[in-house]
Amino acid sequence: MEDNNYFAHETAVIDDNCEIGNGTKIWHFSHIMSNCTIGEKCNIGQNVVVSPQVVLGNNVKVQNNVSIYTGVICEDDVFLGPSMVFTNVINPRSAVNRKEEYMKTIVKKGASIGANATIVCGNNIGKFSFIGAGSVVTKEIPDYALVVGNPSKQIGWVSEYGHRLIFSEDNLATCKESGQKYRVENEKVLRVK
Repeated sequence: MEDNNYFAHETAVIDDNCEIGNGTKIWHFSHIMSNCTIGEKCNIGQNVVVSPQVVLGNNVKVQNNVSIYTGVICEDDVFLGPSMVFTNVINPRSAVNRKEEYMKTIVKKGASIGANATIVCGNNIGKFSFIGAGSVVTKEIPDYALVVGNPSKQIGWVSEYGHRLIFSEDNLATCKESGQKYRVENEKVLRVK
């Protein structure tokens, strides 16, 4: 199916009342459910489910086999790796309806989540952070943090380009690709203007 402002493969299912931005591509066997918002220039891979009321910003890349459940908001430039998943109920039971208990999870601008990672609901992902493949996130992730493992734990910091930052004794680091400078202040990383 083609539209004037976005592309959807003929096998994709797009329910009513969705907002889909210019230049977005939706690939094979994906299901975009009602009342969700997808920004401009997004790429929704094969076999992706975008549940009702999900919000994806501009230039969000969703790889194959990803489930994005109600309560998730992804800001601009987020990367969701293959087969990663979000949850939206902290204590699911098949016989107990908990739709009124969905928790919100915000993935902030520029964050990357690796293949097969799981994000437990209610834990926001900081801007430009990097979640390693297979990680299980069970707590808030700070901006620029590099986290790995199950449960995930922070092992360092990354730049906006995704390169590991090595800080000097005076708490300054430079991204080798961009030349951007960063500093650590109160256990947070800030980009130096």
